[in-house]
Amino acid sequence: MSAVETYKAMIDAAGAQRARIHGERSLSERFDEAGNAQRFRTDPRRALNASLEILAGFIEPGDVLLDVGGGSGRIGLPLALRCRELINVDPSRAMVQAFDECAAEAGIGNVRSIHADWLEAPAIEADVALTVHVTYFVKDIDVFIRKLCVSARRRVIIYINSFPNPNRSDRLFRLVYGEDQAMHPSHQELMAVIWELGIIPEVRVLPTRNGGGGKPGSKEEAIKQALGGSWLAPSTREDAARVLESNFDELFTLDDDGYRALWQPESRELIITWET
Repeated sequence: MSAVETYKAMIDAAGAQRARIHGERSLSERFDEAGNAQRFRTDPRRALNASLEILAGFIEPGDVLLDVGGGSGRIGLPLALRCRELINVDPSRAMVQAFDECAAEAGIGNVRSIHADWLEAPAIEADVALTVHVTYFVKDIDVFIRKLCVSARRRVIIYINSFPNPNRSDRLFRLVYGEDQAMHPSHQELMAVIWELGIIPEVRVLPTRNGGGGKPGSKEEAIKQALGGSWLAPSTREDAARVLESNFDELFTLDDDGYRALWQPESRELIITWET
């Protein structure tokens, strides 16, 4: 089996499991549900952490930056302050709306958004094509990457976690549903595809570790936080809360500043990039 075929088979397996447990809904439909897109909004004018400073180092002031699957602009809008123009392409109408609102509120005018799936979007030319935490979900990964290459005059950047974001709650999934969560493609499968396409990229392991942020101060808050995200079907939320409560001491430990999750896998952020 080729690297592309292996990648597609993993996407199919994960999609089949999700459809069985959650029902048939696309990723963009899930983001379009009430309030989901708003969870991903952040201050575009915030100070960049060490990892985003490295990402920004690839962007030049005169660049047109294309952000594929850029959502509400959590990554793209801070970079818009460092380039000539930002083009955000996203299949979720709610995400595009959140992006437009966030840009307007922050007074960032050198941006435009396109509501479209990347593989169906019109041809776009930019200096740099960026995609952040998107490739885990892309079945036609070879077509996706080739279109990034065609669109980027100078550089392609793929920003991902070493452990796939959709599987970060795999231990909770196993407890609640009694089966292993089907794995989405990780950086290993993605790199195999990139090599198979004849591309030799640079890989940077970033200093910021995934899963940071404030710790819950109570057991109730810790359980509520664990129940967040897309791994849990809404219809099983009450049952899941009881399962997590009965296994709480195995899933969390109390530190001086709050409850730390023991169920989260170790993960590092990566930049995979190459010149076109």
